[in-house]
Amino acid sequence: MKKLRIGFLSTAKIGRKNWKAIAASKNCIVSAVASRDLARSRKFISDCQHETPLEKSPEAFGNYDELLASKNVDAVYIPLPTGLRKEFVVRAAQNGKHVLCEKPCALNEKDLREMISVCKKNSVQFMDGVMFMHNRRLEKIRAAFDDKNSIGQIKRITSQFSFCGSEDFLRGNIRVSNELEPLGCLGDLGWYCIRFALWTMNWQMPNRVEGKMISRAGNNSSGVPLEFSAELFFDGGVSASFYCTFLAAYRQWADITGTQGHLRVPDFVLPTPGSDIAFELNNRNVEIEAGSIAQGVNMFRNFAGQIFSGKLNDDWPMWAFKTQQVMDACFHSALNR
Repeated sequence: MKKLRIGFLSTAKIGRKNWKAIAASKNCIVSAVASRDLARSRKFISDCQHETPLEKSPEAFGNYDELLASKNVDAVYIPLPTGLRKEFVVRAAQNGKHVLCEKPCALNEKDLREMISVCKKNSVQFMDGVMFMHNRRLEKIRAAFDDKNSIGQIKRITSQFSFCGSEDFLRGNIRVSNELEPLGCLGDLGWYCIRFALWTMNWQMPNRVEGKMISRAGNNSSGVPLEFSAELFFDGGVSASFYCTFLAAYRQWADITGTQGHLRVPDFVLPTPGSDIAFELNNRNVEIEAGSIAQGVNMFRNFAGQIFSGKLNDDWPMWAFKTQQVMDACFHSALNR
């Protein structure tokens, strides 16, 4: 089978999870890994090969330029900090590489518009790395929404994504760095909540948002958000709320209430092992047949399949752009309160 050759721009920890997904995809392969330190690239490859060995060990690079110029790389996976993503998405596209970009995709809507435009101009695919969008249970959830006897007209969408960061995390993790990740928990966690609400609404945009900065790093006006909540208001009397934070216990649920019933996904971002295909509909557990492919594997399999089709998927960049627009609006609303 033909395989999409993917290069990793960074040795970020999340890359180890995606290495496993790529290895299981059957139509992708990790062909290269780049870091600003060659020894770090080699160690990353060695560690991943030890845990999930590939038939051929990827090539190690000591800088990003060499990977972007490599003829053995068809696409790049970019888990670099948000503050650096625009530069490398643009450069990847200009080098003819397809792009799978971690979230949040950009610092702001203007930057993401440029990133997507450059990808389209160079006929390369752009997609953000939101794995749950590739989970097969979304098909079942959409069917429940479309069945008016299940929950009726949607009225309310609520979600939470949170985890309690350690003292070391709050002192030194890049996710609390104003330079590298200025959107803090809103970008790292709120992106998923916004995405789920927009997907539920079939990509209808809210007509008004209200964001609230509950707490910030360092408790000062320039610190990144550590705790954030927002309300989204849509035409037709539908509203959505979400809460995200680095200061509360791990939770990742979404709940939709309609005029006749309700639907709840207790693990909408990262499925709980053993129950990654379940959700609750009117207090009844709904499952998909056994053997469902993990959402991360599906994400890379879909990414490669789209590229091999020879056609660009315009929906994927649209999903990212609308999510970015709503996130920006929430952030600016909070700043202006």
